[in-house]
Amino acid sequence: MAETPALEVELAQEGPIPLAAAFTCRRGELLALVGPSGSGKTTILRAVAGLYRPRRAEVRCEGETWTDSERGVHLPPQRRRAGLVFQDYALFPHLSAQANVEAALGHLPRTRRPDRARELLREVHLEGLETRRPHALSGGQKQRVALARALAREPRVLLLDEPFSAVDQVTRRRLQRQLVLLRQRLPVPTILVTHDLEEAARLADRICVLHRGRTLQIGPPAEILNRPASALVARLVDLGNVFAGEVVGHDRAGGHTLLRWHGHLLEARLREEVPPGTRLDWVIPPGFVVMHRRERPSRGERENPVGGRVEELAIFGETTDVTMRVEATPGLSLHFTVSTHAARRNRLAPGAEVRVSLLAEGIHLMP
Repeated sequence: MAETPALEVELAQEGPIPLAAAFTCRRGELLALVGPSGSGKTTILRAVAGLYRPRRAEVRCEGETWTDSERGVHLPPQRRRAGLVFQDYALFPHLSAQANVEAALGHLPRTRRPDRARELLREVHLEGLETRRPHALSGGQKQRVALARALAREPRVLLLDEPFSAVDQVTRRRLQRQLVLLRQRLPVPTILVTHDLEEAARLADRICVLHRGRTLQIGPPAEILNRPASALVARLVDLGNVFAGEVVGHDRAGGHTLLRWHGHLLEARLREEVPPGTRLDWVIPPGFVVMHRRERPSRGERENPVGGRVEELAIFGETTDVTMRVEATPGLSLHFTVSTHAARRNRLAPGAEVRVSLLAEGIHLMP
């Protein structure tokens, strides 16, 4: 039996900020909201926290109704026990780290607040810095104070708005690790807003893709990145190999659907529900494009072979991104990634001939 969601959200309005978003989040789950700027991510967090009232909204947490626009229910933020961490920390500049945390402990007797604030600062590894004001803290330390303050409310839901975007890469990794460890001790639903797809894939149990306030797809990171629901989702998560083709038949014995694409007949994973003659978009993630080696056969070399010439190389340390212009098809390019060692060994350079296989298991049809 599926676990009952701890958080249920449904928001809708035409404007001024368009919204058509709906999602759930289980206890202990981290759901990442991703999408371009202006897709409503921060607005959704504010609506859950009670800081924004959409025209039509339902927000329920652990069976309690926080917002129900039809019934006129709207609990104020202080009654929701939502821990909200802002991108810019939003600390009180004139208060110490400990006093900033104490400010969120109004539900405790005044005599207990200092001990509890110090305990929370220890949880985020800030012991010894209790008396420092924000101007004397690093970006990572300020973010941890903000997190301790959010935890001080004993939250029933944790809302993180781009929490790591203002710190350097090393600090970001440390804070991400701390969040993972914290979730093991604090099993509440967590909503993370991020522009960073790599961060979402590393941290989230599920990803919710948003565009102009509308929920387009929700699923585990691997599903979103390998089986997007539409060409729009594929482009929003930066999958470059999005094409149009036509289904011409099904090979049930071989477990393949046959796809015509610019003179190529490709085998894709079987999708019997799509009738022959259907024109559709399809995508293949770069990881399923396998380059043929010069000196010995490659995995899947006979599987959907496609030739062309290298159009562009971008070297990123140990990996190299390759753009290949497909032969006899002007304007059509494929993108894939190889190790920089393999690129050099195969003498890849702009204009060099190259052949690849499009692995059938990675060709995802989007009717």
